[in-house]
Amino acid sequence: MAYSEDHIALAAEYALGTLDADERAQVETMMAVDTEYTALVHAWEYRLGALNQMVGSVEPRPIVWENIKAAIHSSGQQAPLVLPEALLSPPRPSTESRVEPVTAPVVAEAAPVATDNSNVIRLSDRAKRWRNVASVATALAAALVGMLAVQVYRPELLPEALRPKPRIQTVEVKTPAPSPVPSAQYVALLQRDGGSPAFILTVDAATKNFTVRKVGADAEPGKSFELWLISDKLPQPRSLGVIGGSDFTARPVLADFDAGTINSALYAVTVEPAGGSPSGQPTSAPIYTGKLIETVPAAAAPR
Repeated sequence: MAYSEDHIALAAEYALGTLDADERAQVETMMAVDTEYTALVHAWEYRLGALNQMVGSVEPRPIVWENIKAAIHSSGQQAPLVLPEALLSPPRPSTESRVEPVTAPVVAEAAPVATDNSNVIRLSDRAKRWRNVASVATALAAALVGMLAVQVYRPELLPEALRPKPRIQTVEVKTPAPSPVPSAQYVALLQRDGGSPAFILTVDAATKNFTVRKVGADAEPGKSFELWLISDKLPQPRSLGVIGGSDFTARPVLADFDAGTINSALYAVTVEPAGGSPSGQPTSAPIYTGKLIETVPAAAAPR
């Protein structure tokens, strides 16, 4: 089935999780009644999930941690570093240079100069290198996020090797002869207080035939579910018949109403005595309600 650019964009944004509640409900309704659209959404989820796997963790070699611990342990046992007085005093002019006798106390104080601080220097160098690695990893993560956005919205800007590869799936489908005039398709989820759908109502705009699919409701013994059309264009609710006991109930009774009434009406299900309301009017308050939304526009209907 061919889909418009808006429907394809909805599938992509659903996979990204950027839709609001109403748009997510529209996509989930289309997925509930259209297996090909479900496959389109799953294709986007697969494509974006593969990009997420490109970001891998970077772990140092085990020897790096052992060297760091050894360097810390070694530096903790070293004597404090004491600079000789000769380094603390400014150099004398060469004209006054002379040989001075060296006494024992001077030699004793100069001994700490031999302290080996190479481990501290190496540890500092390693810390700098790991800071550089962390900076590079942060930059790579930001680049991957940017590449992901470009790959979703402007894949033509990427090199050929980085463009998402289309998934090609061959499916043998036996379909009836296509309608000579493309028609729009409408769906309503009949549910209670935003809960799980109890019935799914599908309406073909061209033939005005409707189908009710039972997905989560069972009638009590001696009772029947009855479908009603409620519109401010009508003086009272109009019965569309009793919903049968099988999973699907199809009827052409919407042919008596114009398109405006059909598309804007509220569809409701009540519990009635077995066989339906004896008076032609609801005998109880509706328990499931819903309104039609367009899932396949006329321009995108199969030819």
